[in-house]
Amino acid sequence: MRDDFLGCGLAFPLRVDAAGRLASAAGEARVEDAIHLVLSTRPGERVMLPGFGCAVHDLVYAPNNAATRTRAVDAVRRALTQLEARIDVLDVRADTSPGEPNLLLLRVDYRLRANNAVGNLVYPFFLLEAA
Repeated sequence: MRDDFLGCGLAFPLRVDAAGRLASAAGEARVEDAIHLVLSTRPGERVMLPGFGCAVHDLVYAPNNAATRTRAVDAVRRALTQLEARIDVLDVRADTSPGEPNLLLLRVDYRLRANNAVGNLVYPFFLLEAA
C-alpha cells in the first residue's frame, strides 16, 4: 500500500545518503522524523514559528524525580497533540535509566490517523541534575 499521504521530504536529522545526496524520508518514517523534530525543538527557537517545539527543555535543570517526570509527560503530550496532526497520542511515559541518573527516556505511543498503524518512539532527554 502506498503511503504518499503521510508526506515525503528531507530526513531528520539531515544526513547524506549512499549516493551523496541529502537523505529523504517518506511515509511512517517521515512522521517519526516530525515527532523527533517537535521534541528536539525548544519553543521560541524557530523565529518564524515561535510556538513550535516542546517545553520539556524547560526541565533541563530540574531534578530527576516523579514531579519532573510528570511535567515532562505533560509537555510532550501537549506539544505533539498541538503540532503533529497526523497522529493520535495514545500514551506518553517518562522512565528513568538504571545506569544513567540524569537520563529520562520519554516513550511516545501513537497511532497514525491515516491508516491506524501504531508506532512508538523513545526520546532520550538528559537532565543536568539527578535526584
